Amino acid sequence: MPKKTIKIVVEGGNVKPGPPLGPTLSQLKLNVGEVVKKINEATAQFKGMTVPVTIDVDLDTKEFEISIGIPTTSSLLLKKASAEAPSGDPAHKKIGNISLEDIIDVAITKKPSLTAKTLKAAVKSILGTARQIGLTVDKKDPKELINEIDEGKYDELFSKYEEKWNKA
Repeated sequence: MPKKTIKIVVEGGNVKPGPPLGPTLSQLKLNVGEVVKKINEATAQFKGMTVPVTIDVDLDTKEFEISIGIPTTSSLLLKKASAEAPSGDPAHKKIGNISLEDIIDVAITKKPSLTAKTLKAAVKSILGTARQIGLTVDKKDPKELINEIDEGKYDELFSKYEEKWNKA
């Protein structure tokens, strides 16, 4: 049973049946509308963000499987901040402010692609990215929050999300 893999990057929840995806799926004799509908359903939670998608097609049975990747950390943070693009000068020009809970949410979303073993380590990594793109967190520089996390200031908040982190 020969298989063909198609890798594309799409806008979450907004895939259209036209080129380049439509003709490629047609050549494989797949129902383009059905594939597009399934990709849009699977990527709906990442609406407006670019998402990597892999379509594995069994060329004999015409069955297909869709795998959705996770958007970049920067994309997730920009969406939380309702910002268009990262700051060109993050030290002097801030593009928005998000909450520490937003950072925790991004860390849990990104868990499969992070090397961090603990939620705290993941959050500190995400805070680093937030700082690089010009975000403040709870109206503070993310570096300041990293120090406060190391001091144990947010242990109670982390314990609230620990179970969700372990399930992710």
